[in-house]
Amino acid sequence: MQELYFYNSYNRQKEKFEPITPGYVGLYVCGPTVSGESHLGHARPYITFDIVTRYLQYLGYKVRYVRNITDAGHFEEEGRAAEDKVSSKAQLEKLEPMELVHKYTNLFHWGMRLFNCEDPSIEPTATGHIIEQISMIETIMARGYAYEINGSVYFDVKKYAANYPYGKLSGRVLDDMLETTRELEGQDEKRNKADFALWKNAPPQHIMRWKSPWGEGFPGWHIECSAMSSKYLGETFDIHGGGMDLQFPHHESEIAQSTIAHGHAPVRYWMHNNMITINGKKMGKSYNNVIKLSELFSGNHPILEQPYHPMVVRFYILQTHYRSTLDFSNEALQASEKAFRRLWEAYEVLQKLAHSGNGAPTDKELDAQVAKWCRECDEFMSDDFNTAKVIANLFELSPIINSIKGGQINADVLSAETFALLQQTYKSYLEDILGMKPLQVEQSNKLDQVMQLLIEIRKDARTRKDFATSDQIRNQLAAAGVQLKDEKDGTITYTID
Repeated sequence: MQELYFYNSYNRQKEKFEPITPGYVGLYVCGPTVSGESHLGHARPYITFDIVTRYLQYLGYKVRYVRNITDAGHFEEEGRAAEDKVSSKAQLEKLEPMELVHKYTNLFHWGMRLFNCEDPSIEPTATGHIIEQISMIETIMARGYAYEINGSVYFDVKKYAANYPYGKLSGRVLDDMLETTRELEGQDEKRNKADFALWKNAPPQHIMRWKSPWGEGFPGWHIECSAMSSKYLGETFDIHGGGMDLQFPHHESEIAQSTIAHGHAPVRYWMHNNMITINGKKMGKSYNNVIKLSELFSGNHPILEQPYHPMVVRFYILQTHYRSTLDFSNEALQASEKAFRRLWEAYEVLQKLAHSGNGAPTDKELDAQVAKWCRECDEFMSDDFNTAKVIANLFELSPIINSIKGGQINADVLSAETFALLQQTYKSYLEDILGMKPLQVEQSNKLDQVMQLLIEIRKDARTRKDFATSDQIRNQLAAAGVQLKDEKDGTITYTID
């Protein structure tokens, strides 16, 4: 099996990958908090780790890819008061929490399908693993690294840092954190500012609550990933992935609590993708530049000049190395669309070409160059998953393919072996590893995608009791010959007259 090297965020260097069990890889990636619709920022980590999974499989590994759904808890413990996002959003939208969770989980899956991301092997939910989280908290408490106050349980970061290298992943120093961490509402009961919640006591108005040894409450954000990753991948597993924004406090907290619970570090290799900026600015509500996936695909956002096909967005993301910052702009997306069309057209041409084996004599220089560009693709991917260099090589090969089609070059100037390598490289990389699909989608599929989006918008309007918008969508579709039917189980179907 070919050697694979990639950057280990924990040790801050590129390392040779050696799985715990030869031939098998355990991969855990932090999934979305389904309290709202997924946005452009979510696209990068899930496309990145889709590529990681695909390439590991290409190398011959059997991969167990676990990606969780955060449907409870999720505290913001830096910069704002502790908040359960799911419960807060459910009250805002006047929905049952699990109704809200189901709605946004479906929208997340919809976006991932359009991006052609393969499903994870296991997709556990936080609410489905309350028992495991409580059990892990009890173990941490029994070992003296957590304490209970007023029905809430906190991890003792200061005690942990006295015995373990706390802050190594994120590069933070505890003393600095203690000086700069803000005093947050409801956090004054903690022994130290840096301590984080493992379990929170549920106030009377809190909807989502479970019984625990400390009273009714709900889990903190970090404990869920430690509990679920260890359940499905073991107490030590190969790779943990996520965005760089999760290094602190989330992943740093995972390391600390798992180390105490299991007696050793939980992960051998940490991988983090860099962030997406928009026109040079960080994505944020204050900039009004958070673009939801439905807005991205429909073009319905003030920043967007047009809709962007999911494959164009995927290709755009893969043109930059996953550890580099990626700046989103209309100009960049439009350039990516043109580039991807050229590359896919060359691939379609290549699929139709044949090597006769009895034509012109082999051009040894060209033959060697084509073989080199093809073989380099494996080298680039095995050197920290460098999709940008792979795509660059595919573009080097495209003019040769087009020249063969145009008659300027005879296909037989390449050896039969190199010609077969060229065809296999394009197939393996463009489709299997990079996960690309043609932009031309069947009209029926396009219509179905549009209809599903309209149905989701109408359902959202109805839950908000915005019946004017709901009725307007129904009536205008009816005028166009599309009849919506509300089924008893809550689903909505459509027929076209």
